[in-house]
Amino acid sequence: MMKRFAIAGSALLAVALLSGFAFRSGPRWGKDPERVKQMVTWKLDDKLDTLDATASQKQAIHAVKDRLFTDGVQVMQEHHAARDEAFQQLASDTPDRQKLHALVDARIEALRAFAHKATDAALEVHGTLTPAQRKELADEFRQRMGQ
Repeated sequence: MMKRFAIAGSALLAVALLSGFAFRSGPRWGKDPERVKQMVTWKLDDKLDTLDATASQKQAIHAVKDRLFTDGVQVMQEHHAARDEAFQQLASDTPDRQKLHALVDARIEALRAFAHKATDAALEVHGTLTPAQRKELADEFRQRMGQ
């Protein structure tokens, strides 16, 4: 049971910090990928400091972040291109039904592939952390989830 919470905590850290919220385009983040990466790095550094991560752990986890971030930027760029194409199709008098469905299918597959990469990244981070650090993340995860 504890191992499952540790994996969930690691997954939460990797997925939340490295993908989802980092790419929203609200006023705090903007749309500049380098600014987003900087903010993600700061938040990750804060969390790693809280966990008393070693220099080698930080280096390994930052490598995971950088790799996943690059993939995430690509996914978002592809998403914006697909959205533009969908708007063009829907603005035309005769939208291409097959093209729109193909866009949806491509986006689902791209997000599925990214979710698998994020899961692998979470597992890599999990293996980098000590049992005590994983327990601390799991406890924090439980508190945030209200358990």
